[in-house]
Amino acid sequence: MEREVKITTPYIALGQLLKLANLIGNGGEAKFFLQTERVLVNGEVDQRRGRKLYPGDLVVVKGGTYRIAS
Repeated sequence: MEREVKITTPYIALGQLLKLANLIGNGGEAKFFLQTERVLVNGEVDQRRGRKLYPGDLVVVKGGTYRIAS
């Protein structure tokens, strides 16, 4: 199931998305999470918690799909 994540800024960092999706409790957990879990951003594996996500980007992680929307 695809979930839409609405943002009011031009972009959101991947670490922030993980927090919004309740996959991590705080930003400090993002680095470890990204090293241990497979995260796809627009079909490519990405481990950078600071990766900028823009409206239209698609993130797949732990069986969930998140589309960034403005």
